Amino acid sequence: MKALIFGQTGQVARELARHVPGGVEGVQLGRGEADLADPAACAAAIHAANPDVVINVAAYTAVDLAEDEEVLATTINGSAPGAMAEACAALGIPFLHVSTDYVFDGTGEAPWQPDSPTDPQNAYGRSKLAGEEAVRAAGGVHAILRTSWVFSSHGANFVKTMVRLGETRDTLTVVDDQIGGPTPAADIAAALWAMAQVLPGKPEAAGTYHFSGAPDLSWAAFAREIFAQTGQQVTVTGIPSVEYPTPASRPANSRMDCGSLYATFGIARPDWAAGLAKVLAELAA
Repeated sequence: MKALIFGQTGQVARELARHVPGGVEGVQLGRGEADLADPAACAAAIHAANPDVVINVAAYTAVDLAEDEEVLATTINGSAPGAMAEACAALGIPFLHVSTDYVFDGTGEAPWQPDSPTDPQNAYGRSKLAGEEAVRAAGGVHAILRTSWVFSSHGANFVKTMVRLGETRDTLTVVDDQIGGPTPAADIAAALWAMAQVLPGKPEAAGTYHFSGAPDLSWAAFAREIFAQTGQQVTVTGIPSVEYPTPASRPANSRMDCGSLYATFGIARPDWAAGLAKVLAELAA
């Protein structure tokens, strides 16, 4: 099986490259080969490669900057995936696309279902919802995998930020009224590879799915566990979101129901604490 992957340097893209299954040829395209700001070029790249499946893990992820660059964010997160999905539909191959919990309004305490009403509260969320809608509209076999709170030993993420701050600080204030499931990028990659191998022979499995680490907790509680595992002596004080204002609003409720992913593909929610231990070991090395 030949898998064409959009994304090369992001957290999930790096993990996809590290864990290519046996019997699979993974071909990754970076910005130099396929710029998502040029959706037509992305579609052309798919036709040129003639793969068996396409996985898109490239995205505009600067949540706060998107408030000032919504047009660009929507082109990259909305129009480009739509063009990719149309190309895949024309070739009759599955398309896998990663999305986010930010497509919801973030209210309440109940876990979001894949068919829960969407109502993004910031530009990034709107751009990702545009991508979902474009992928569905293409009419081909597709899987949209919504995830949350991604972390790894690569790039910029909460875990790496906490470890860095813990080197020079003994107290930190961290938001404790936003609840969600931290998700190791390695587990997202594993889920995508599993889905990519199933979809070609099981097109009825197409649809929208959720995948996040378990159990759910606050950012403050996550920070405490990071320091517990690193042994850094840092006291974390929880604060409400209003005391840590950001240009883009963040969802208070990022809980996601991942039951349909398990029922369809046998993929269970990952233990984020175990994933954290692996990431910290990599960072220490």
